[in-house]
Amino acid sequence: MSKLFIVPTPIGNLEDMTFRAIKVLKEVDLILAEDTRTSGKLLKHFEIATHMHSHHMHNEHKTVENLVKRLQAGEMIALISDAGTPAISDPGFLLTRACVEHGITVECLPGATAFVPALVNSGLPNDKFVFEGFLPDKKGRQTRFLALQEEYRTMIFYVSPHKLNKTLAEFVQYFGADRAVSVSRELSKLHEETIRGTAEEVLKHFEAKPAKGEIVVCVGGKSNKN
Repeated sequence: MSKLFIVPTPIGNLEDMTFRAIKVLKEVDLILAEDTRTSGKLLKHFEIATHMHSHHMHNEHKTVENLVKRLQAGEMIALISDAGTPAISDPGFLLTRACVEHGITVECLPGATAFVPALVNSGLPNDKFVFEGFLPDKKGRQTRFLALQEEYRTMIFYVSPHKLNKTLAEFVQYFGADRAVSVSRELSKLHEETIRGTAEEVLKHFEAKPAKGEIVVCVGGKSNKN
């Protein structure tokens, strides 16, 4: 029976790969990888010999139709990204939606996702939160910030290192210097760290010590104190 498996991969520490993920990747007919060079190292480490095809943001619109046909013909396909759970700020949504529309079974395995440990580590309220992913680079950026000024839930952002200080300065501008912020970087890796404080304090920290690596930022929502 055909099925699309959505398979999370480690965000840094290879020991976070699950037994089930390894089993699925060994048994499927094809693995769709965001970057076959990056995923090739992972597959080699776990002795997975399944054939890979490239599936990324630049070609996914063109490949979805053919992949649906292969699934309809009875193939089992797994989708992975370079790190974490596919479709979370990574390719995967288009293929998943197409499978759902064509009645093809989709099964997402539980596993690594960067924003979950960052949220829990932050110490900010996590009973309600909103995942914003990457903010728009230019068009729509200010509009997004203005809309988020009234957000009362904890907000989660993915931020590239070279844009971190600019983003933190925007937090000060739009949310206030005293808004609670937590920056987690290199989660699960050797140099993992989380810096917590007000938006102004965290900005000063990274102005003095520029950030490197993968970054997740959590921001406290609006309250009566903000």
